[in-house]
Amino acid sequence: MAKRAFYVRAKWDPTSRVYYTDSDIVGLHVEASTIEELEAIVMEVAPELIVSNHLSADDLVNKPMRELVPAILFEKPLAKAS
Repeated sequence: MAKRAFYVRAKWDPTSRVYYTDSDIVGLHVEASTIEELEAIVMEVAPELIVSNHLSADDLVNKPMRELVPAILFEKPLAKAS
C-alpha cells in the first residue's frame, strides 16, 4: 500500500527571516515570509508532488481512491518569529 500520511513542518530561519519547510514529501521545498503564505503554498502543491513522486502508475490505475488520498500533516513552529 502507498504511504497514507506525509508530514510538513514549518520552520523559521532567523537569518533569512523566512519560514521554510521540512518534509518527507519528495520535491517539497517552500519558503515564504509568513506562515499563512507558506501553508497556502504547501496545500496547493503538496498533493501534486505526492501523486508525481510517491504513487506509481499501477497505484493510480488499480487502487481505490480511498487508498490513494493521503493526509498532509502541517505543523506550525512552536515559537513565533521574532
